[in-house]
Amino acid sequence: MNGPATTSEYDIVIVGAGMVGAALAAALAPTGLKLLLLEANRPEPFDSNQPHDLRVSAISPASENFIRHIGAWQGVEQRRLCPYKRMRVWETSGQGDTRFDCADIDQPVLGHIVENRILQLALWDRLERSDNVELRCPIRVQQLQYQDGQGPTELYCDDGSRISCRLLVAADGGFSWVRQQAGIGVHNWSYPQQALVAYVKTRYPQQDITWQRFVSSGPQAFLPLSGPYGSVVWYNRPEEVTRLQALNEGQFLEELEAAFPSELGDIEQLLGRASFPLRSQYALDYVKPGLALVGDAAHMIHPLAGQGVNIGLLDAAELAQQVGDALQAGQDWASLPVLKQYQQARKQHNLMMMGGMDLICRVFSNDKAPLKLLRNIGLGMAQRLTPARNQAMKFAMGLDGKFPRATQPDNGAR
Repeated sequence: MNGPATTSEYDIVIVGAGMVGAALAAALAPTGLKLLLLEANRPEPFDSNQPHDLRVSAISPASENFIRHIGAWQGVEQRRLCPYKRMRVWETSGQGDTRFDCADIDQPVLGHIVENRILQLALWDRLERSDNVELRCPIRVQQLQYQDGQGPTELYCDDGSRISCRLLVAADGGFSWVRQQAGIGVHNWSYPQQALVAYVKTRYPQQDITWQRFVSSGPQAFLPLSGPYGSVVWYNRPEEVTRLQALNEGQFLEELEAAFPSELGDIEQLLGRASFPLRSQYALDYVKPGLALVGDAAHMIHPLAGQGVNIGLLDAAELAQQVGDALQAGQDWASLPVLKQYQQARKQHNLMMMGGMDLICRVFSNDKAPLKLLRNIGLGMAQRLTPARNQAMKFAMGLDGKFPRATQPDNGAR
């Protein structure tokens, strides 16, 4: 290219077009603002004959309502998903046993297990129908000139393009490059366990229950997938996860069946496995003038209850709501006061959710007798105290009315 590159101007640039970044763009599209998403990696197209991905998420009803609201849920349904109606949580001894059922709160489901790539593809389909949204992929930002609200942010990309925007949104994951360039610090901590995820074929037909059992080495969980398939999550010490990863299929299945409860059923085939370290993290600030963080760029949560993507989608819903409301009111939608309303609405809720998951992880990973007794008493009481159990279900599902408007069901939404 000869001469200096021309600068392309946008109202909002979102770096990261994964589930959260793409959902934010779809939610902002009706505002008419000029939007650009930048994404480094293109997801593989979907084919119904493909095996399930290892990376899946438990999508709560609040998240589903949001995805419906922005016009992308149909794209998920047209591909593949698995509804679950029941959930069970218990301890090794079996003395504490809590069961959740959507029928207890007059809901059709507790949630859906959806492959991350499928949700991303459904959101990308939705973005193609918006004339004011541009998606560039693959592309990487190489340089960022953030002016702390004193002027537009400028980005320089690896294809030679130069971009400016009034609002820059970091949706580029837990190790967010944008967050680092903007000088926002984080507080993080690691756990003494890793998670091993196995994709398996069972002898059961499609199941409608997800369960989690706590043992001294860490939780064991099962997530149903469409058809006779499931995702098994095995938390354990890093050295044990490394050993399990090195086993051949037959040896691994023997270890799996020996360690897991009978509720797992017979496993016919191991179709894939992967492992990852466990950590929690939160950004000290979610916003600066003309800059906002969403999803993992703002917070990383222990995956114990599968809330990571859900709180990220709630971030997207809240930020879109605040920008849209400010635009309608004639306010400066990229200003710090408006962005701080987003931070105030989301940061406290996210920290509360993170603290709860951290506490549960530490309490249930401790083998001391007094704690084991308290755990069993607590789980037993949760089962017997029906109103408290039902309220806990509603909170986890995002049905307690304290979330962004777009996450509340419309009449006839189902």
